[in-house]
Amino acid sequence: MPLDDILLEYEEHLEKSVEHLKHELRGIRTGRASPALVENLKVMYYEQLTDLKAIAMIAVPEATQILIKPFAQSDLKAIEKAISESKLGLTAMSDGKQLRLRLPPLSQERRQQLVGQCKTHLEAAKVQIRNARRDANKSIETEEKGGILNEDEAAKGKEQVQELLKQYEGKLDEMIENKRKEIMDV
Repeated sequence: MPLDDILLEYEEHLEKSVEHLKHELRGIRTGRASPALVENLKVMYYEQLTDLKAIAMIAVPEATQILIKPFAQSDLKAIEKAISESKLGLTAMSDGKQLRLRLPPLSQERRQQLVGQCKTHLEAAKVQIRNARRDANKSIETEEKGGILNEDEAAKGKEQVQELLKQYEGKLDEMIENKRKEIMDV
């Protein structure tokens, strides 16, 4: 496999890790209500776990409230149960047709816990990109042993892999810092 293909595949893995971290961070609460907090919550729907967004409309009528209106009224109890069992720490108020989630103000202690969750997700993302680096370096070494790449090309390829790693680690750190500010400054 040519060096360009190895690097392209490596960069695709890095992009996937960044996208995964973005997805994880969307589900972490800040001081404002967001549909992203609950849209991927798993609800038991016809004996199968389904994302909440697939079975209900989610809206934000106020900055501290999330409104969940199931497409079928019979799903209301299952949604309520999923919310109460989640780690969101929110209580759903039902009027028989829809659920309202009120987001209480975050305490300083809770904000610190949320920042800790962000850092946990960051470490997982960094492990993913470091594993991708290891795989890319192995591919380069394999191609070098196979005679497709000479020693200089292999060394240059490994340098490029390391530069990409540093670049993407910077992106991940920046994302976490932005989320930290969002959580702490609200």
